[in-house]
Amino acid sequence: MKYVKYISTNTLEVKQSKFIAWLTPYDTYKITLEKLKIQHPKARHFVTAYRYLNEFEQIVEHLSDDGEPKGTSGKPSLMVLQGQELINTAVIIVRYFGGTKLGTGGLVRAYSDAVNLVLNKASFEEYKKEKEVSIEIEYSDIRFIDYECKAFNISILEKFFENKTIYKIKADEESMGKFLEKVQRVIITL
Repeated sequence: MKYVKYISTNTLEVKQSKFIAWLTPYDTYKITLEKLKIQHPKARHFVTAYRYLNEFEQIVEHLSDDGEPKGTSGKPSLMVLQGQELINTAVIIVRYFGGTKLGTGGLVRAYSDAVNLVLNKASFEEYKKEKEVSIEIEYSDIRFIDYECKAFNISILEKFFENKTIYKIKADEESMGKFLEKVQRVIITL
């Protein structure tokens, strides 16, 4: 399974209708959709499809035809995401109507082609299951932990400095295991 880290866009024109496809990480989907609605007030449709993993590692999918005939836009867009095995990824297609009706087959092709075009432009990351951990260390070991976090590509989500020093960290399971093995001598509690 793959996902996108950065927003990509590409445009397809079919019989004067414009299909502007935006591929975005699922985390930024809602904000991106709101911005696009403001930036494109004259657009006729904002077709969407997304797939993400929930907290139980189940794939959740959603689509919206946004006024297009049922099954002609959101479903083909979602099917392209499924075919590419994308997760934690959303696509938004902004459509400007060009005056010529495309018919159901034409709409299915246009939306599928628009999503495929933006996929060709995007770069993908391989999905790895991530793990979140909290560790407690001595204040004097902060530089060592910061260095090792960088070396093992561990994201530091939070640092607490009260009576003790606590790090809340996140990384893929393999990197986290290697990191914890390397720093185990300075960890007070896990």
